[in-house]
Amino acid sequence: MARKIAFINYKGGVGKTSLIVNVASCLAKQGKRVLLFDLDTQSNASIWLLRLERWNKINATGEGALFSIFSPGKVRLKDLLIKDVTEGKGGEKVLPGLDLVPTAFNLVDLEGEFEADPRKPPYLLFYEELHELEGDYDFILFDCPPNILRAAQCGAFSANEVYVPSNPDALSLIGFTLLVEKLFKFHQLSASFRTAAMGVPAIVQGIIFNAIKTGVDIEVPKMRMQLRLNQYKTQRRVASTAKMFEAQVRDATVVHRAVALGLPVNFVGQQGLEESDNVLNDYRRVAQELIKHGEIIG
Repeated sequence: MARKIAFINYKGGVGKTSLIVNVASCLAKQGKRVLLFDLDTQSNASIWLLRLERWNKINATGEGALFSIFSPGKVRLKDLLIKDVTEGKGGEKVLPGLDLVPTAFNLVDLEGEFEADPRKPPYLLFYEELHELEGDYDFILFDCPPNILRAAQCGAFSANEVYVPSNPDALSLIGFTLLVEKLFKFHQLSASFRTAAMGVPAIVQGIIFNAIKTGVDIEVPKMRMQLRLNQYKTQRRVASTAKMFEAQVRDATVVHRAVALGLPVNFVGQQGLEESDNVLNDYRRVAQELIKHGEIIG
């Protein structure tokens, strides 16, 4: 059965999408079968992996995008899969094993105009359709927006684990605090829709420091985050196995270049190779620690 993992922090701008795209790529390079869901209206993961030309065709009509399962509701998640999404300049598949369910800007309508059936809220519909796909993957990753609104709820309800990308600053600590509180309230709200077969609701399993700028002292922010994590462990608001990841990712210009090229960092060319090697090793260490943590939590 796939490990279903949501990446989310109530603070935006922490580099969540760059982290999840590159960790997903590293997992796929190790031979893992990975499915990435873009649940963020900004569509950054979809634009990155599809490049603008392919994504624009989806965004123009909304066909093939995540919102299609809600409105008009005539397709299922399995119909939206883009297999082996990463392509080279000639359209050749360069990363077997990394699939994407893309989103477009119309996902914003899920938060406002869409009239949900109170007997089957969007997160339950999403979960039921996701259940059809789970057996095909080792990892299912949810790139969630910085909130627990309807789109994010799809990931929060379906996930077994939550990881918090963070920067070494006070706002990330505040974002983590808000996330834990809002996640707890959402699980209370959605409890009546859960069955025993779904398992327990996902809570925070880890914090990953990301996009760390050169020369920044992160020891004090790490200490404060660890103290807050320990408080929540005592209150049982996060998992007893929750941890600060030893692996952390530095800020690097090659990440921005990778976005422009529509490729994960491990496919960026010779220019900036040394920097690419450094940050790529950061992502590899995060992916490896994620795998090892899964062995601990069972």
